[in-house]
Amino acid sequence: MKKICQILFFISVTASGQEYTVTPPTGSNPQAHLPQGNNANEYLAQNYFDRGEFDKAVVMYEELVKKQASNYQFFQKLIACYQQLKQFDKAEETIQAKLNRTKYPNLYVELGYNFQLQKQQDKADKYYKLAIDKINENANNVYLVARDFEQKVLLSQAIEAYTLGQKLNPETNFDYQIALLQGQLGNIDFMIDSLLDYANKYPGNLILVQNQLNRFLAEDHSKIFADTLRKALLLKTQKTQDIFWNEFMSWFFISQKEYNKAFIQEKAIYRRNPENFSRLFNLARLASQEKETETEKEILSFILEYATDADVILDMNYGLLQIDINNAKKENYPSITERFNKLFADYGYGSNTVKLQVLKAHFDAFYLNQFESAKSLLNKTLELSLNVYARAEVKLELADILLLDEKFNQAIIYYAQVESELENDEVAHEANLKMAKASYYKGDFEWAKKQFEVLKSSTSQLIANDAMELFLLISDNTVEDSTQVALKKFAKADYLAFQSKNNDALAAFKLILEQHKGESIEDDVLLKMGELHEKQQQYQEALAMYQQIIDKHAEEIYIDEALFFSAEIYRKHIPDTEKAKAFYEKILFNHQDSIYFVEAQLQYRKLRGDSNL
Repeated sequence: MKKICQILFFISVTASGQEYTVTPPTGSNPQAHLPQGNNANEYLAQNYFDRGEFDKAVVMYEELVKKQASNYQFFQKLIACYQQLKQFDKAEETIQAKLNRTKYPNLYVELGYNFQLQKQQDKADKYYKLAIDKINENANNVYLVARDFEQKVLLSQAIEAYTLGQKLNPETNFDYQIALLQGQLGNIDFMIDSLLDYANKYPGNLILVQNQLNRFLAEDHSKIFADTLRKALLLKTQKTQDIFWNEFMSWFFISQKEYNKAFIQEKAIYRRNPENFSRLFNLARLASQEKETETEKEILSFILEYATDADVILDMNYGLLQIDINNAKKENYPSITERFNKLFADYGYGSNTVKLQVLKAHFDAFYLNQFESAKSLLNKTLELSLNVYARAEVKLELADILLLDEKFNQAIIYYAQVESELENDEVAHEANLKMAKASYYKGDFEWAKKQFEVLKSSTSQLIANDAMELFLLISDNTVEDSTQVALKKFAKADYLAFQSKNNDALAAFKLILEQHKGESIEDDVLLKMGELHEKQQQYQEALAMYQQIIDKHAEEIYIDEALFFSAEIYRKHIPDTEKAKAFYEKILFNHQDSIYFVEAQLQYRKLRGDSNL
């Protein structure tokens, strides 16, 4: 609760523009890098102010106020300097002079605050009351008065000002401002209810409210705020049939990455307003990105149940087949083939089923080892009238199958064609990576290394990470062994893994461990063996490989992978919450720069019981 109030305080003061004193490192020069022209004095004054050198800042602000008497920011900075220097009489005199000249109602707040700093609360309260009275005289004064109360973090007075202004002029609405102020006072339930009602009343400000709530949720490590918000939304959905609350509830669950719960809301939304599937499509995409396969499958199946458009039906079948193929065992292969055959019987082999044709070729080659039928299908697909991206997708799959079938040079030709046809596109980078891998598999390390070096800076993180790993693999194992004996063996074993000859690959990697024990390639081999054991659901064996990296190669580049993959096994496959937490925790404390840090943090909080699951 204290943390939430601190966040609310920060939001309030930053939104109102209040400045804070920051003392820079000793020895820095405030006049260094001054801007040119008329802004130089303003910049220097601000610099002194930020450094806490108020005796210097006050001189400059006095000069700036003389030249620009209407600049209220300069005036406020001058008053702040006087107050920091305990020159309260000067501050009072300056404020009073401006009040006599301009009659600005918020200057009563400035006077009151000047007395409050002197611990003369009675006098301060008298001026605060005068400021409130000015709103009674003219409701529009609320904007100036309430803003100054907020700047001074006079929360109760600011609430009083906004409430009065709203009462005097019912056409105005300050529910949003009052809600945040109540939150700063610790009234979180009130704040949440008010923000939700405000969003419902003014749907145009829904994003504003949700962005604000997201800020609290992001910093809500104890999940007290999330729990309170969830309960408030549940009450709203139970009290009314307004679809608005189902949408808001879905947004909340998505923010918590609870996609299965969001799906429950999205089903209710669709059944009451079955216009299109766009919200369900987006949810399925998010579930896919987070590898929530079961939830993704449920969403796609639901859409398929209600879809009537041929393109949607094909897309849903494609997605479901993709999931089932990725998780298929040999006994599932005939039913998958039957599903493909039925879809092609219904929809044909035209440009509308290109993605399905590519998936069928992939299944035939990588799962059924039917290389010729797969290549024949894709060559026929290339005869269709395709756009450049569809043609690239077909060629990439054809190249992958040629590579699988040990036709290295033919595969490289197709990869090169895609790279040339879509130059500088991310798809071209993907083709280049695959081409470099093909060269690496066949032992052309020098050329492959040059390509990996270029691809390290790819805008795609996945491509860049893969390129970096393979670049380091070749570099590290060439320095130590110029003949690249171990590296050649590793590339051949890696190629066996690409061909899904997992047992052969494991045997080859094991032999490398025996023949090159203690060499730099050891941690690379251990990681590969761990991944292959996982793929075959041999989790204890995988853990043993990762533990060797943790024990013997803690200073090498795969330590965070070993920790994260171990944690995931204990979370998903060999349920042991304490062990999973211990591995996640090591990433959080020792590997903050890891690409797995954010996910490790999320899963650690869930296991610790922070989430309302």
